[in-house]
Amino acid sequence: MNRMKVLFLCEHNSARSQMAEGLLRNLYGDKYEVFSAGSNPTKVHPLAIEVMAEIGIDISKQVSKSIEEFRNKEIDLVVSVCRSSTKLTCSLCSSPIVMGRPEIITTSIPGAKHYLHHGFDEPAEIEGSNDEKIAAFRRTRDEIKQWIFGKFADLKGAYSDKDSTNHDLPRPSVHKKS
Repeated sequence: MNRMKVLFLCEHNSARSQMAEGLLRNLYGDKYEVFSAGSNPTKVHPLAIEVMAEIGIDISKQVSKSIEEFRNKEIDLVVSVCRSSTKLTCSLCSSPIVMGRPEIITTSIPGAKHYLHHGFDEPAEIEGSNDEKIAAFRRTRDEIKQWIFGKFADLKGAYSDKDSTNHDLPRPSVHKKS
């Protein structure tokens, strides 16, 4: 059985996209071949590793990758999970829209067949005690997990331009490559 190839993207490929990769692989790895990358990759955040381990998912061997590593790859679905904030202007979120998706995706991953955006808060932006930071990572992890349960349980072949998720970019949620 051919598994759908899904690439999660965010700015640094350190928390949200890494957690999404680990969750989708763990929950539906039989249906999806899962990857993650960033427009400005850094390293996997230790608190992302910690909160994923709490629910039995080991992402400690995952590494931050550049979107450029997927330039010549056929990807069925690219999912951006980033959201610009007062502390961070995300290059994916602020990229001009070309052919119904951020230009950076159109130019960097020309083999992407579909695009979907669902933004989550960046837990690494939280300032405060270690407990407050861990709570932010848990909250983001749990939000991503719930969204993945709802969106990916039976996505294969079920693309729709009528997506009910919370989009914070002015574009339709899923786009077919022209």
